Amino acid sequence: MLLLLSCIVRLSAQSKKVFVLVHGAWHGGWCWQQVSAKLREAGNIVYTPSLSGLAEHQYQPHDNIDLNTHINDIVQLITMEDLHDVVLVGHSYGGVVITGVADRIPERLSKLIYLDAVIAENGESALSVQPDTVRKNFIEQAAQYQMRSIPILPAGFFGVSNPKDEKWVNDRLTLQPYKTFAQPLVLQHSFGNHLPLSYIACTNPQIKGLRKFAEKTRQSPSWKYYELETGHDAMITVPKELAAMLMKLSK
Repeated sequence: MLLLLSCIVRLSAQSKKVFVLVHGAWHGGWCWQQVSAKLREAGNIVYTPSLSGLAEHQYQPHDNIDLNTHINDIVQLITMEDLHDVVLVGHSYGGVVITGVADRIPERLSKLIYLDAVIAENGESALSVQPDTVRKNFIEQAAQYQMRSIPILPAGFFGVSNPKDEKWVNDRLTLQPYKTFAQPLVLQHSFGNHLPLSYIACTNPQIKGLRKFAEKTRQSPSWKYYELETGHDAMITVPKELAAMLMKLSK
C-alpha cells in the first residue's frame, strides 16, 4: 500500500510542470491570461512576468532598458523563486530573451519552446535578423522617440481579428524599448545550451518576417517543429489549443 501511494505521488509530481511564459514585443504578462488559466487547471505552476518597460512597467524610463535587462528579468525571476525543471516559453521577440536565459542558467530549465518566435544567434539582435525594409522602418519609427522606444503595432498585425479581442489587446499594448531590439545577443555557449528545442509556427496568417525562422527550425534535426493554424498571437486567438500543445511538449 505504501509503495502504491509512493508511486501515485511520484507520478503526480512528474505530471505537474513549471512554466515560465515570456511575452513578445509591445505585450505583457497579461496576454497569457487564458493560457495560464488552462495550464493551472491541469495542476501546473505558471509564471507570466511582464518585462521591464512594458505593460504595468511601461512608466520605467526606456533609456537604459535593453536586451540584457529583459534576460535578467527572467533569470532573476527563476532564481529568486527557486524554480527548477522550468519549461521556458518565448513568444515572438521573447524567443531572443529565452535564448539568453538558457545560456546563463541551463541547470534550472528542462525545455525551450519558441512560439512563433524570433531566432537570434550569437552577435545578432532582434533588429538585425529582420528583413531590410522592416529593420529600416523600426529605426525610422524609433527616431520619433529619440531612439528610446518603438511605436506600437495594432492587434490586427498580430493576427487578432475578433473585434472584442482586438480592443482588449489594443488597450494593453505599450511602447517597446528600442535597445531591446538593437542590442546584440551575446552567448557564451552554443544556441540552446544543449536543452531540448521546440518551435511552434503560427501559419494563418503567417507574419512574413518570421517565416524564415519557421523554415529553419522545420528543416533542422536539432528542433521539434509544430504548427498552429492561427495568427501570431495564438495565446489570444486559440488559447485552449495552445495550452494543450504546451502541455504535450512539456512531457
